[in-house]
Amino acid sequence: MTRSTTSTTSGHAPVLSASSITGTKVLNPMGDELGSIEDLMLDTDTGEVAYVVLSFGGFLGMGDKLFAIPWEALTIDTAAKSFVLDIDREKLEQAPGFDKDDWPSTADSTWMRDLHRHYGLEYAPRHRR
Repeated sequence: MTRSTTSTTSGHAPVLSASSITGTKVLNPMGDELGSIEDLMLDTDTGEVAYVVLSFGGFLGMGDKLFAIPWEALTIDTAAKSFVLDIDREKLEQAPGFDKDDWPSTADSTWMRDLHRHYGLEYAPRHRR
């Protein structure tokens, strides 16, 4: 996270550019590095972040496994300039993943519900804008 824009008007949340999020480390609460943010996937119906793509494993980008992580599962650690995902490495390794040549073609409600459930979250479908 190298660049962010913070609103100066009270009551408004700071915002981050997508390019500043890509490549940011993801840690668990114990400080173990779980990977880095590969991409953000937007829901074109709602205009919100549907999920984050986490790159995990491999070496120099080769052999990385990609995981869809619900945006709500991440918290921001501004001091460490990282995101925190409250999951241990073993549970992450058991998560449904995909490789960079075979991304999920859709984020239908069943897939999103299962994804949220894996990370201990409740899925609440958003409505079209």
